Amino acid sequence: MMILLCLSFPLCKAEVKLKWSGRAPGPSEPEGSEESGSTGAGRRGECSQWGHHGGQLLAGESGTCQGATQPRHSPAPAQHSLAMKQLLVLLGMIAGALQIEDNKIPSLCSGQPGLPGTPGVHGSQGLPGRDGRDGRDGAAGGQGDKGEMGPPGVPGPRGDMGSSGLNGLPGEKGAPGECAVAPRSAFSAKLSEARSPPAADQPVRFDEVLLNEQGHYDPATGKFTCEVPGLYYFAVHATVYRTSLQFDLVKNGRSVASFFQFYGNWPKPTSLSGGSLVRLEPEDEVWVQVGVGDYIGFYSSVKTDSTFTGFLIYSYWQNSAVFA
Repeated sequence: MMILLCLSFPLCKAEVKLKWSGRAPGPSEPEGSEESGSTGAGRRGECSQWGHHGGQLLAGESGTCQGATQPRHSPAPAQHSLAMKQLLVLLGMIAGALQIEDNKIPSLCSGQPGLPGTPGVHGSQGLPGRDGRDGRDGAAGGQGDKGEMGPPGVPGPRGDMGSSGLNGLPGEKGAPGECAVAPRSAFSAKLSEARSPPAADQPVRFDEVLLNEQGHYDPATGKFTCEVPGLYYFAVHATVYRTSLQFDLVKNGRSVASFFQFYGNWPKPTSLSGGSLVRLEPEDEVWVQVGVGDYIGFYSSVKTDSTFTGFLIYSYWQNSAVFA
């Protein structure tokens, strides 16, 4: 019976061959057994053991063990199998303790490479990694083109009134403008010394002018002609002598007011005064006129006068076409 053990090691290779030459089994061995005895006892016949490990002989110093003392009885087959297993385990432990060449695990018997295995199943998705560090700030870009103006926003709520500011510096003096003077109209005139009375149904001509700046009174006709529309006041003061007096204040041929004074042959003159407000429009005329009959007693001398006066109280010039 021959057992061949082939082991490969990184530092040394050992080949152990155990050869047992023919012998008849002992009385205690069963028939058909091929192995008996142990490696440490002699056998009948020849026994050759060679072992090389680092250049040393493993089994015996001379390499032969012929003629060794043989026991009378052979070991049992179970003990022989157990010894072989222990030897294999010991050899395996020795092989694992040695350094492995080229990171390859040696095997007891080298064979052909096997077929490639089937690809494994894809594993589940791993956990997301941590956020990387922020990169460095890039260089500032150039200024872009100006965009279109957006629509105006909704007006906001009105804010609170602020405090009064400081007075500003006085401005430059402006150019002189036209003076806004209210319209004016006034006159006054009296009778000159005359011994003849005025004619009836005719304007009394107060021919001596006392005041007539605007020229609205005509002493030649005794009539006042309106130039400024408004409200006027006219007054007449008459000295009555030699006869009674009755006169009218006339506007455009119609009497506005009438006045009368009786004279009773008194040695001295008496007086009669009257006046009225009259509303006039441009081109209206106002005058004094004596009545019909003997009531024409206007008188004028050095010591006493008869006068006719009129003036504008306020005007309607803003609504008049004359000042438009």
